[in-house]
Amino acid sequence: MNIRILFPRLLIGCFALCVTGSMAAQSSEADSRQTRTALDPNGATRLETEIAAPTLGEERRPRIVGSVPSTRPEPMVAGRFDRLLLTAIESHLGSSYHFNTTGPETFDCSGLVWRTFQEAGISFTRGPARSYWATFAPATKAEESKFGTLVFFSGLTHVGIVADEKGFYHSSRHHGVVYSPFDEYWLSRIDGFRRVPLESMPAPAAKAKPRVAKPATKALDVEAGNEP
Repeated sequence: MNIRILFPRLLIGCFALCVTGSMAAQSSEADSRQTRTALDPNGATRLETEIAAPTLGEERRPRIVGSVPSTRPEPMVAGRFDRLLLTAIESHLGSSYHFNTTGPETFDCSGLVWRTFQEAGISFTRGPARSYWATFAPATKAEESKFGTLVFFSGLTHVGIVADEKGFYHSSRHHGVVYSPFDEYWLSRIDGFRRVPLESMPAPAAKAKPRVAKPATKALDVEAGNEP
């Protein structure tokens, strides 16, 4: 064959092969991009090229950081006794009110005070709120808002345990063992504050059982009827 005819044909053939190879490479690369997949946060499989552009639903999804705050603030406690007392109080939150009982399922206001201090390791004679007022020393101004201080209401007919300057724990006649804020109602009824000494008191009660053998005294009758 004449070399003048063969050489142009070889050039055309090489050019055709180069063009075909280039098109095949581009097609392979495109196919490779389409076959690379990933999982989105919802667990669905999608193309990798879609990952860089989040869906509208993802852009508008609300971000939740932390937990919902509790309506009952956590009191500031210091020392082993405070922690024991707080644990005892919290273990009885939600218990119902029943006159002249000291738990473990039902409490009146002074019974809750007696039971929780007993469980924290402090013993004293079980009695009505009025007897605690007479037994324990007045709290200082700084101690009035300190966790564990006793707070008295309505002519010494009701008693609770201070959580902090914002509220207190008590056994309410209508709501049982609860945390209550020092709102206008309670602030207008405060008689004063007492502190229970951390050393054991004389004449401790034998056991934390409801006292049902004896009839209620007049002081206890008053205690049961003058708080919400």
